[in-house]
Amino acid sequence: MGAQQHRCVTSTPLPSGEGLTWYAALLLLAAPITAMANNPIVLREFIAASPPTKQSHASTIVETPTGLVTAWFGGKQERDPSVGIWLSRQVQGHWSKPVEVANGGQVDGHREPTWNPVLFLPRHGPLMLFYKVGPDPQHWRGMLKTSDDNGVHWSAERVLPVGILGPIKDKPVQLADGNIVSPSSTELGRWTIHFELSTDSGATWRSSQPVPNPDTIEAIQPSLLPWPNGKLQAIGRTKQDRLFSTWSTDGGQTWSALKLLDVPNPNSGIDATILTDGRACLVYNPTTHGKDWWNGRNTLAIAISSDGEHWKQVLTLERGLGVEFSYPAVIQTKDGKLHVTYTWKRLRIAHVVIDPLGL
Repeated sequence: MGAQQHRCVTSTPLPSGEGLTWYAALLLLAAPITAMANNPIVLREFIAASPPTKQSHASTIVETPTGLVTAWFGGKQERDPSVGIWLSRQVQGHWSKPVEVANGGQVDGHREPTWNPVLFLPRHGPLMLFYKVGPDPQHWRGMLKTSDDNGVHWSAERVLPVGILGPIKDKPVQLADGNIVSPSSTELGRWTIHFELSTDSGATWRSSQPVPNPDTIEAIQPSLLPWPNGKLQAIGRTKQDRLFSTWSTDGGQTWSALKLLDVPNPNSGIDATILTDGRACLVYNPTTHGKDWWNGRNTLAIAISSDGEHWKQVLTLERGLGVEFSYPAVIQTKDGKLHVTYTWKRLRIAHVVIDPLGL
């Protein structure tokens, strides 16, 4: 195959409103790169060349019958009442102008910040948008909106039952029997992993017991891997500088004790998916936090595993100094390509398309 030209997310920091016009920023974004024949990266781009908010974080992505849809939270800064849930749809190969589809508006007129949207399309619809509202993770309330037209219009918000938060960062999975398993966690005192299960396409939910944790691992934000052998694995971030793992053999009803994998992570969100060829794909920060956990978010990478226990880093997506590339979301679309969205320096949401045959 010959070299191809693609849009590229520049690795050069873009000033915010200081001597850089919107047109100049767009030129930087659209500057082509030459992809070598063995480079699995097909495309790099921003979801929005001119973001609607000062900061953007915690993206999610889903494939619908009419195209990709992505969402994230954006506002002045994390925890600020201005933070709402923003959404963009891919229409004829281009991302639509982001629109705010949810916020933390209360009946008395004040706003609370929103957090961690998760898009999920069950086999029989409708498209679901889960998110959280509250001043901090200790006071989150789980929220849900639905769309019958693949993200163009959205229902009124619905507050999830007390004790149900919805998927805390990463997407649920729907099993062969139709049951939905949603990965969740709490940060009330000691961090705790649990799962929320639905047998009626998300109309009602019940929570599992907390995952056994005899080693007192502080873990949150699980990502689910439905392995071809019928087992479910959850992996995610911890305060122990490594990813955790737990397994279920009964459709997410019960889980093995948390254990640490030999995979570094600086207490930062991840995402993972099972590829159609049976391998697992992990997008993560392959570092440790050292004295300052924030520094560990300056590298974003992809690792591959055939068993969920042993992982090999195969591709670096981003690397910088004193900057943040974090909170990825990953899916494999029907055409076989991998789509990864992630936080780019808290300023924008980046989108990368990858050919998994090259991993």
